[in-house]
Amino acid sequence: MIKQTSTVIELTVYNHAGVMSHITGLFSRRGFNLEGILCGQIDDGSKSRMYLLVNKDETLDQIVKQVSKLHDVISVSVREDYDHSIFNRLHEFIIQK
Repeated sequence: MIKQTSTVIELTVYNHAGVMSHITGLFSRRGFNLEGILCGQIDDGSKSRMYLLVNKDETLDQIVKQVSKLHDVISVSVREDYDHSIFNRLHEFIIQK
C-alpha cells in the first residue's frame, strides 16, 4: 500500500527514446528513491505525461529542482491532489496476471 508520506510529481516531457532513462538516471545518480512510475503519450504523441511516486520528505524540493533542469522536461508540478491508489491498483493488476 502507498504510504501517506508519498506524493506524486507530474512531468510533461518530450516523447523520444531515452527520456525515461534520463529521468531514472537522475534519481539513481542523486540517490533519490523512486517508488513508482506511470507514463503515457499525450496530444499527437510527441509528448508524454509521467507520474512519479516519491517520498514526501526533505528531498522533495531538490528532486523537483533537479528534474526541471533536464532538457527533455517541459513542465513539473507536485500533485498533492493526485489519487495515489492508482499505483496500488496497477500493482494489484500486475500481480494477478
